[in-house]
Amino acid sequence: IMSRKRRHLKGTEVSCCVKYILFGFNIIFWLLGAAFLSIGLWAWAEKGVLSNISSITDLGGLDPVWLFIVVGGVMFILGFAGCIGALRENTVLLKFFSVFLGLIFFLELTTGILAYVFKDWIKDQLNLFINNNVKAYRDDIDLQNLIDFAQEYWSCCGAHGPDDWNLNMYFNCTNSNPSRERCGVPFSCCVKDPAEDVINTQCGYDVRRLTDLERQPFIHTKGCVGQFEKWLQDNLILVAGIFVGIALLQIFGICLAQNLVSDIKAVKANW
Repeated sequence: IMSRKRRHLKGTEVSCCVKYILFGFNIIFWLLGAAFLSIGLWAWAEKGVLSNISSITDLGGLDPVWLFIVVGGVMFILGFAGCIGALRENTVLLKFFSVFLGLIFFLELTTGILAYVFKDWIKDQLNLFINNNVKAYRDDIDLQNLIDFAQEYWSCCGAHGPDDWNLNMYFNCTNSNPSRERCGVPFSCCVKDPAEDVINTQCGYDVRRLTDLERQPFIHTKGCVGQFEKWLQDNLILVAGIFVGIALLQIFGICLAQNLVSDIKAVKANW
């Protein structure tokens, strides 16, 4: 009884408000991480990757499922550490949570600064990245869907233009290519006809046999790198707002965790 009175008088109780706000913050984080991880593992199971792990390295381009696995895994671990740390008042887990979150914040900040300083290098790497994925377009259905979405959303075709599809073995214009898609582009490069209810997946066939001027009514002729840069400039406030919002959430989580650790240590010091 005396111990409880002394703790109350000295104001060294663990703040229930901080504790349960941090718990609620992390339970959402943890559930989102579990959802991302589940989607990624389900996608890999559907593609037979889980039954043949070596196939992970076979894809020449980016497997979008990796994003779900990595992001989901990090969110799941952080959310779990934060939840259990807050609920059980475990300073080790809370410190792990705040240090890991701080490290992620630092990496994001460093990446943003380096991306701004080395803009031309980043642009070159983006070109290389897109061209590598153009080569692997038919190798993975998720990658194919991602490229199609990007080309449709930004009304573009290839990294710099339609001729980048010459890098793909199915679309190149060489005489040795037996594919019906030779000298063509994917349907996602096509200019959509509002009157068409059904997507014409053959709209890009043989279109690169035409001159640049003759192609314009049928396909998008601008590259995706340029269109992405234009989109970033047009939506700079929105993009900056999203990044600032994420950064503030991370700082908020770190502050809550550190506050709770201080409360726990203060209580233990008075035992």
